Amino acid sequence: MTTNTPLLLITADPSHPLAHIALRYARTYLQTADTNNKTENSDQFQNSHTPLNIFFYADAANTANRLRWQSADQRNITKEWQNLAEQYQLTLPVCVSTALSRGISDNENSARHQLDSENLASGFKLVGLSELAMMMQGNCRLIQF
Repeated sequence: MTTNTPLLLITADPSHPLAHIALRYARTYLQTADTNNKTENSDQFQNSHTPLNIFFYADAANTANRLRWQSADQRNITKEWQNLAEQYQLTLPVCVSTALSRGISDNENSARHQLDSENLASGFKLVGLSELAMMMQGNCRLIQF
C-alpha cells in the first residue's frame, strides 16, 4: 500500500486563523500516525522517516521569529510548533528569502548580510526553495494553509 506523505505549505501569518488550523492539523495527523504505528507494530515504528513534511513560506516565516511577542491571553504558535517539533523530531524549515525580507535571520545569514543580530527561534531552520522542491518530488499530498 502506497501512502502520500502530507506536505503542509504554511503561508499564513501566525496571527491568521489558518496558521492555527495548520498547527491543529499537524498535531492531529502526527498523533494519529503515532497511534497507528504503535498499534500495528508495538516493537518499532513502521516508518523511520517523518510522516509529515512542513514548510513555512511568505508571511508564515513570521512564526520563526523568536522575538515575536504574544499576549498572555493568546496562544503562542511559535512555542507550540517548537513543542510539536521536539515531540516528533520534526524539522521546521523556513524559506530563507521570505524570512530575511521580514527581518528574520539566523547567525549565518546575519553575518553574510551584515545584520546586527539573529532572531530565528530554536527548532526552525532557514532553507532555500530547493528544500520545498525536494519535498514535492516525492509521493506527497500538498496542503496549503
